[in-house]
Amino acid sequence: MAEDSCVTQLIDGNGEFNVAGLDEFTKKVKLAECGLSYAVVAIMGPQSSGKSTLLNHLFHTNFREMDAYRGRSQTTKGIWIAHCVGIEPCTIAMDLEGTDGRERGEDDTTFEKQSALFALAVSDIVLINMWCHDIGREHAANKPLLKTVFQVMMRLFSPRKTTLLFVIRDKTKTPLERLEPVLREDIQKIWDSVRKPQAHKDTPLSEFFNVEVVALSSYEEKEEKFKEEVAQLRQRFFNSVSPGGLAGDRRGVVPATGFSFSAQHIWKIIKENKDLDLPAHKVMVATVRCEEIANEKFRQLTSDEGWLALEEAVQTGTVPGFGKKLSSILETYLSAYDIEVNYFDEGVRNAKRQQLESKALEFLYPAYATMLGNLRSKALEDFKTKLGHLLTKGEAFASSVHACAESCLIEFDQGCAEAAIQQADWDASKIREKLIRDIDAHASSVCSEKLSELIANYEKKLSAALSEPIDSLFEAGGKNTWASIRRLLKQETEVAVSEFSSDITGFELDEETIRTMLQNLRDYARNLVEKKAREEAGKVLIRMKDRFSTVFNHDNDSMPRVWTGNEDIKAITKEARSASLKLLSVMAAIRLDEKPDKIENILFLSLMDGAVTVSTSRSREIGNPTDSLASSTWEEVPPKDTLITPVQCKSLWRQFMSETEYSVTQAMSAQEAHKRSNNWLPPPWAIAAMVILGFNEFMLLLKNPLYLMILFVAYLLSKALWVQMDISGQFRHGALAGLLSISSRFLPTIMNLLRRLAEEAQGGPTPQASGQSGPIISQGFRQQTHGSNPLSSSIPESSISSNISSSDSSVEYSSPNLSHRRPTKIEEPELS
Repeated sequence: MAEDSCVTQLIDGNGEFNVAGLDEFTKKVKLAECGLSYAVVAIMGPQSSGKSTLLNHLFHTNFREMDAYRGRSQTTKGIWIAHCVGIEPCTIAMDLEGTDGRERGEDDTTFEKQSALFALAVSDIVLINMWCHDIGREHAANKPLLKTVFQVMMRLFSPRKTTLLFVIRDKTKTPLERLEPVLREDIQKIWDSVRKPQAHKDTPLSEFFNVEVVALSSYEEKEEKFKEEVAQLRQRFFNSVSPGGLAGDRRGVVPATGFSFSAQHIWKIIKENKDLDLPAHKVMVATVRCEEIANEKFRQLTSDEGWLALEEAVQTGTVPGFGKKLSSILETYLSAYDIEVNYFDEGVRNAKRQQLESKALEFLYPAYATMLGNLRSKALEDFKTKLGHLLTKGEAFASSVHACAESCLIEFDQGCAEAAIQQADWDASKIREKLIRDIDAHASSVCSEKLSELIANYEKKLSAALSEPIDSLFEAGGKNTWASIRRLLKQETEVAVSEFSSDITGFELDEETIRTMLQNLRDYARNLVEKKAREEAGKVLIRMKDRFSTVFNHDNDSMPRVWTGNEDIKAITKEARSASLKLLSVMAAIRLDEKPDKIENILFLSLMDGAVTVSTSRSREIGNPTDSLASSTWEEVPPKDTLITPVQCKSLWRQFMSETEYSVTQAMSAQEAHKRSNNWLPPPWAIAAMVILGFNEFMLLLKNPLYLMILFVAYLLSKALWVQMDISGQFRHGALAGLLSISSRFLPTIMNLLRRLAEEAQGGPTPQASGQSGPIISQGFRQQTHGSNPLSSSIPESSISSNISSSDSSVEYSSPNLSHRRPTKIEEPELS
């Protein structure tokens, strides 16, 4: 029985509170699990009045009892508590130090009052142990005790309703029915005589106390009777806190989990001799205990294995059922808090619960935010994937974006709903707005990329459609060049604009954007033409020389001209220069706006007058005394459309004239040489003089056939030498050059002829000789021809190419060709 009762000294004789002992006591008796279903029974009475004995028999406790054989003295010092064995609900017995003890003396009543106040503050039932023979006496021992009880009760603001159970010890033959009215009358007199605060001046005793009276036989004289009566009294303590029980109407009960703290705080206030405000104390205890419980539950939440696993999982991606799992974890600890604080003050526990919930939600929110971030990232990636797939299939851009965005937002909203926890009203709208912004940004990026790609494709198509035709038109450089370019530009631009407008329909762009893009495409085409025009303007001199060479060296049938002496070189030169000047006028300005200008007329009036006859002097001025080309702008032509300024045209024309002058000179020289080659016979008078003066020699030859044979052989040798050495060709470039060439080739040619005659006399040429003679002679001829033609070697590569043909009877010259595209060809004479 002693082991079960857990007797512990709560407050020692010096008033020191045993905090550790009380905590250990509450753990052993599992008081924290009782909630409000527990009772505290205290006993007060004079010293050595049998209080401990009564408690031990009544509650099966093991309080120390007085040894009567050693004399009557103080047994209980301070306040002791014990667990009442076998009583339901859990009941705690509190044994107080007896009053009116000689050990403390007559004047030392401080601890007596403190302990009485403490018992009234924490107990539901207070046993007043008194002797039967003291009832009715004015100065009996019960009077000072009751005065003490009532006086200290006044220090409690709104005190709890306590049951005062008067236990009359050692009852006599006087029936209880006679004793109880006297006792109640004495109690009422004492209550009325006690000074009360103004607030409780008229408050009846029943508002503070339930008064019960019970009588017991003498323990020493009638022990068995005493035990029987105590056993009956013990039954009244079962379910004492239930309605109808001894403490059924108690008020302001502190929950069991707060009993230890409450008792400590009450004793502290009592020792400080302060008035004890039980309602405020109740709130304070509830505040402290609810906060302790809330902190404990929060610590448990932060170390919960399920929460830690969930927190780790959400860092790596989305977690299915995140909201339900987190809600369940949080609800577990909130429910545990609710259970433990169920009996504390409602306002306090609700306030602390809100604080716990708020603190827990604040702690859990980062994981929730991470989860939303994962959902946003997943939705965005899904949007990108789906959009790319639809665009690959050729779906319209705007409808694809709308469908993908709607699908991903629905998926995100579902994920947010699953991630939400029941205890919080967290708003995911900001994350959703960010997702929408991210989707819009990606869609805009893809739109820009697709539009850029589409624009680049159409620009590439325009470039392919315009570049080569424009190059060809500029190369032709005719009167209708710019008109053809405008038609081509308009045609290709409209086709591209039409197709582009159709292709961007799926993007659902606004009208202003579409107009801007179409205009940019038109501008690109125009800029392309202008760029080509500027490139061609940089090559205009080459084009002019090519045009001059083409017209000057070819007839109307595009056949190469042969300068036979019948051609009008002056007219041909004028025609060629006119064609080149037209090309210059075409390239002088950009004419895409169909505005008329006078560039061609100005150029012809300024440059063609006096320029038909080629002057050999480079310092000769070209143009009229009044020079209309001394300007940097053209009339009616904006500066931005000017490709070649008038001053530049004049400079280019001078350079052109200088570089084509040699071709004209060569043509005239070739024509003169052709005339001389066709008039190589002497004049008729010279022939007549030769016949008359040589008549005797002619007759001598007729009379002597040997001379004729010698002359015939000499003729053959001369003819062979003439053909072999191409004497007419050697003198074509001058007498001195011809003589030098003939003198260097004469001896090798004679040796070659003699070798061939010797081979024929032996019956045919040897393979080696026959195989080498032709190439050697041909090679030597070519070497002599090229080596002895200084005039030909001095002609620039870009200016002249010649075609030469020779025969036995005549030599013809073809005109020099200035075109870079026609290679120089020289036909070599072959030995027959």
